[in-house]
Amino acid sequence: MRGLSGRRVLLTGGASGIGRATAIRLAEEGCHIGILDIDEEGAAQTAARCGKAWVRRTDITDRAQVEAAVAQFENDAGPIDFLANIAGWDAIRNFLDTDTALWDRIIGINLYGPLHLHHVVLPGMVRRGFGRVVNVASDAGRVGSSGEAVYSACKGGIIAFTKTMAREVARKGVTLNVICPGPTDTPLFDSVKAASSDGAKIADAMARAIPLKRIGQPQDYPGVIAFLLSDDAGYITGQTISVSGGLTMS
Repeated sequence: MRGLSGRRVLLTGGASGIGRATAIRLAEEGCHIGILDIDEEGAAQTAARCGKAWVRRTDITDRAQVEAAVAQFENDAGPIDFLANIAGWDAIRNFLDTDTALWDRIIGINLYGPLHLHHVVLPGMVRRGFGRVVNVASDAGRVGSSGEAVYSACKGGIIAFTKTMAREVARKGVTLNVICPGPTDTPLFDSVKAASSDGAKIADAMARAIPLKRIGQPQDYPGVIAFLLSDDAGYITGQTISVSGGLTMS
């Protein structure tokens, strides 16, 4: 894709799943990769598959850690051109059975984490007059998802936040867009299945409900992310794209 080679991209959640697949794809496109993840070992394994990548163990819920990581990456690699917020986490519970400690963890990772990254990275993009951001939300943020009330609220918040920021920085040469995966075969999905004795049946039911008749794979998303970061998408901003096998349509 046009305009990716030689660009510096910082992405979160690169230790596994969609984040790992995206890091590998962007490395293939010639990007210089920076990976932030609390799972340093997994991130290092991803870096090895990229050929070469910059890695730092970072808890994105901690603003000071985000500031330090961004400063170090830009010192080592140069100004950030692209930001991909991919990290996410959830635990499936009926809302009335949850407590505030669980809310805090879900909100910290899925909402505060991306807010920290935007607040630290976007000023540099605005000063330089160029930047591309892709946020990975979820179709749960568009249509809801049973057992994921707080997660859905966070992802819906990311969608609205992205649209707002796209308006605020459009004249500065910075674009922001969202992709919304549907059910995807990731370590998080594995944990959801393991949490229930009916996990395998639930997964089968999800697959049957998807028009393309399968659960998403991590490799289903990097192409869309790469496109939205590329020059080919230079006139696209503030948009939300569902990548869910047709599970949701609008």
